Amino acid sequence: MEYETKSGRAGPGNPTSPRQSVRKNLEFEPLSTTALILEDRPANLPAKPVEEAQKHRQQYEEMVAQAKKKEMKEAQKRKKQLEDRCKLEESIGTAAQIWNQEILPHWSTMCTSRRVRELWWQGIPPSVRGKVWSLAVGNELNITHELYSICLARAQEKWKTTAALTTDTQAEDVLGSSDRESSLELIKLDISRTFPQLCIFQQGGPYHDVLHSILGAYTCYRPDVGYVQGMSFIAAVLILNLDTADAFIAFANLLNKPCQMAFFRVDHSLMLTYFAAFEVFFEENLPKLFAHFKKNSLTPDIYLIDW
Repeated sequence: MEYETKSGRAGPGNPTSPRQSVRKNLEFEPLSTTALILEDRPANLPAKPVEEAQKHRQQYEEMVAQAKKKEMKEAQKRKKQLEDRCKLEESIGTAAQIWNQEILPHWSTMCTSRRVRELWWQGIPPSVRGKVWSLAVGNELNITHELYSICLARAQEKWKTTAALTTDTQAEDVLGSSDRESSLELIKLDISRTFPQLCIFQQGGPYHDVLHSILGAYTCYRPDVGYVQGMSFIAAVLILNLDTADAFIAFANLLNKPCQMAFFRVDHSLMLTYFAAFEVFFEENLPKLFAHFKKNSLTPDIYLIDW
């Protein structure tokens, strides 16, 4: 065999253990099989013609140059990504310090300032995001943690009642009742469609039960509103940044704002008013796109509502 002498295989006068034999075979394996290394033909084959050898060497050198160029680009890309990440972490740390030391202690006077607005658009650091959101949304409804617990207990009792139903007729009676708390059953259908790419809100996910609890508690807190498709996305974002009870407080107060309430209660007259206001600003800021939408009969009710 071609590499028998190099590999040092065991012979009558050269006893070698199997492990040593394997190691030596690996050491003398032709490098051209695993790396860009140019080698001559084995001794038992005819030598290459000079022109062919020169051609192969030129191709080899081009391949090596391309490989080095690719490695250089990848190294520069990794370096740039590392530098960008370091800059981002540094800016987040600086921003968090500003929020904690300069803004949050003086929220009532700073919240409407231009500086806060600019910092907000740059992105609120995760470490203070929940606190800032809670302050920004407020708690005009004066909801307490105890009230959340009461609403959650009512929702859990309602779920037990629904689960105990044994016939489709009974289930339809509950879902069709005038009490909007019956929308508890509809929550289960919508949670699975909430940020599915994250795989954290679906059945078995770490935030499934939390999201289920907040939405269920809200339907008992506001049975006149109940659950409306799209609420789960708002609640999901809140529970990623706030404790469960605080997320519920922010959720209920946010949905109580005039704009959100108009859409979630499907108040058509108010919805038309908001659509008209949107079109005014749309035309003012993006006139060409607005004209294109108008030309194609795309009205706000088609694309502004997420359900």
